[in-house]
Amino acid sequence: MQRAIITVVGKDTIGIIAGVCTYLAQNRINILDISQTIVQGYFNMMMIVDVTTTQKSFGEISEELAVLGKEQIGVQIKCQKEEIFDLMHRI
Repeated sequence: MQRAIITVVGKDTIGIIAGVCTYLAQNRINILDISQTIVQGYFNMMMIVDVTTTQKSFGEISEELAVLGKEQIGVQIKCQKEEIFDLMHRI
C-alpha cells in the first residue's frame, strides 16, 4: 500500500471537504483516516490516503490538489508521501 498525507488549511467555508473528497474519489484515492477541526473560523484537516490504485503520478496528484485548493476552494492543500512526512515530523 502506498500512503500519503494530505493537509488542508485555510478560512472555513462551505464545500472544503466536498471539494477534496470529490477529487480523491474521481482519482481512485481511498481515504484511510481523516481528522478535521475548526478553530476561530480557521479550517484544518489531515487525511491519510491510499494512492495505490490511482492512475496518476504522485507529482500530478500533489500539484492538482494544490491548484484545487488555491483556485477553487481558497485553502492551502499539501500532499506528501507518508515516509517523507514521517521523516519531517520526527522528534
